Amino acid sequence: MSLLARLAPHLPYVRRYARALTGDQTTGDHYVRVALEALAAGDRVLEANLTPRVALYHVFHAIWLSSGAQLEGPRDEEAGDDASRRLLRIAPRSRQAFLLTALEGFTPSEAAQILGVEFPEVERLIAEAQAEIDAELATDVLIIEDEPVIAADIEALVTEIGHTVVDIAATRTEAVDAVARKTPGLVLADIQLADGSSGIDAVKDILARLDVPVIFITAFPERLLTGERPEPTFLITKPFQPETVKAAIGQALFFHPRNNRKAA
Repeated sequence: MSLLARLAPHLPYVRRYARALTGDQTTGDHYVRVALEALAAGDRVLEANLTPRVALYHVFHAIWLSSGAQLEGPRDEEAGDDASRRLLRIAPRSRQAFLLTALEGFTPSEAAQILGVEFPEVERLIAEAQAEIDAELATDVLIIEDEPVIAADIEALVTEIGHTVVDIAATRTEAVDAVARKTPGLVLADIQLADGSSGIDAVKDILARLDVPVIFITAFPERLLTGERPEPTFLITKPFQPETVKAAIGQALFFHPRNNRKAA
């Protein structure tokens, strides 16, 4: 089997991870592309003792770290945007361990293989990252979801981690109307809505009016992770796990420069 055939099923997901890690589609996709080019040129190889997916992420990390992992931003506390300043307060290694397990679904043992550390170190890194993310202030959330049971599950989870759901919309029109009534600090959006309208179109309408972080929820994440056009940085795959939702929300709020948080 060719290298491309072995890695093709995993590429949409390593793109998702790279975008969440860096907080930017262009930057994340660049590192993935450099990793693939290094593999194709023979400068890097997939470790034979690892599964193809684990080995791919391992190579991605080697490339990212060798480049200097430039995420910290300006050292001057008065310089840079909110995301840059927040990045100064959480170690990149902790963020990696958290994302690998919570967002990408790797076991702590697999995350240890990817990062090249021992299992207890991964557990420590995950705990540190979660504490940093939980320390962020809560925000108001708009849920765009046409399945009542799924919407209720998302609402319960969002509330559990300290946020407030200001509305639940089942159609594009309802979503736009909801934003007109109350400005959210975060949008969680399905792609296919009740009346046949598109959650993607609903989000485009919202982003034309507001600068707000968006997380798409879909059973087909590969449709939004092709690397061929402007695409969402944060995705949750259906059926989702609670820890995945927490990770995506935390990262979306963490990286977005001007999210609208509730007053303390």
